[in-house]
Amino acid sequence: MSKETIEFMRWAIHRLGLGESTYVPEAFLKDPPNLSMEEARRESEMVIFGAVDELLVKTKVKCDDIGILVVNCSLFHVTPSLSSVIINKYKFRNNIVNYNLSGMGCSAGLLAIGLAKQLLQVHHNSYALVVSTETLAPYIYMGNDGSKSLANCIFRVGGAAILLSNQPSDSRSSKYELIHAVHSYTASSDSSYNCIIQEEDEEGRGGITITKDLSIAAVDAIKSNLISLEPLVLPFSERARYLLHYIMRRLHVANIKPYVPNFKRTFDHFLPHVGTKPLLDGLQKNLGLSEDDMEPSRMTLDRFGNTSSSSVWYELAYAEAKRKIKKGDRVWQIAFGSGFKCTSLIWHAMRAVDREEMNPWSDEIDGFPVDLTNIPSATYFKSSI
Repeated sequence: MSKETIEFMRWAIHRLGLGESTYVPEAFLKDPPNLSMEEARRESEMVIFGAVDELLVKTKVKCDDIGILVVNCSLFHVTPSLSSVIINKYKFRNNIVNYNLSGMGCSAGLLAIGLAKQLLQVHHNSYALVVSTETLAPYIYMGNDGSKSLANCIFRVGGAAILLSNQPSDSRSSKYELIHAVHSYTASSDSSYNCIIQEEDEEGRGGITITKDLSIAAVDAIKSNLISLEPLVLPFSERARYLLHYIMRRLHVANIKPYVPNFKRTFDHFLPHVGTKPLLDGLQKNLGLSEDDMEPSRMTLDRFGNTSSSSVWYELAYAEAKRKIKKGDRVWQIAFGSGFKCTSLIWHAMRAVDREEMNPWSDEIDGFPVDLTNIPSATYFKSSI
């Protein structure tokens, strides 16, 4: 890497909203970086096994009772698959239904929940384990292409394990009930398809290219997702206002801007994929959200960085650690990523969620939120919905 590339990365990390306590793979810190398969396996197993171990302790569910396994890791795909690695480690039963999703980007964690939901509709009295992670060790970019160096700045180590159940006896102990899973895809658009893509530079060095079309692709995917989500969740008054504005604009009755529904009347907690600071700024502005609404996402980006598909779970853990989740609350998770795709999950809180010992924020939650007003705006991305 040239000195200019290193300076660009230092500039980008600060402006994209990542703090100084995020985690990078140990492989990145070696000179030269260790990009071996062995190191990648070590990283993935450390994250995955740690998350699953904690989940099994918290839920007290036996491995033999888990009938469905869905694993997602976008970049790192090995033989045997990561789902097989988990089955071998925990000695899951031989007839477990398992899927290994790869190449699905930052929205894959919520896509995996949607898949697990559909499987649970077929397999009764069962548990579904969903594991979301990203392995970075083999994919550090060592060249000088700025569009590929951005991935080094944005993505960090992290993972999450989630347990779903369709057993009536679990209704009292469960935290949330999954109400809706809405998926949208814009891969038919060339600019959306190519805005995040794995490829080699002119010197043959592999990396993840992130183009300036990312913001436009994200907006298009989110818009498509909201159109599908609105009739499922918005109250009649909001749908009526939206329809009235749409008719007036189509008939040119008045020169008015498109009506943005007030989702704050529908949801108590908004947890978007953390992405980068410019993307969060755009979501906040265009959906009319307050700093309190954005606190979990901004604090997650500062403390853990963009952990890809698991980021939304760190945000939910933040809200839980802050004792923000009350019985009856509605939680909206939305994630978007390469492809381009966008997924929304709507959850209903079955009970108030208190601070738990096994929460990634437990040891430091009292130190948050932190003041992020000194972070300058980045001009690399532009975002509007």
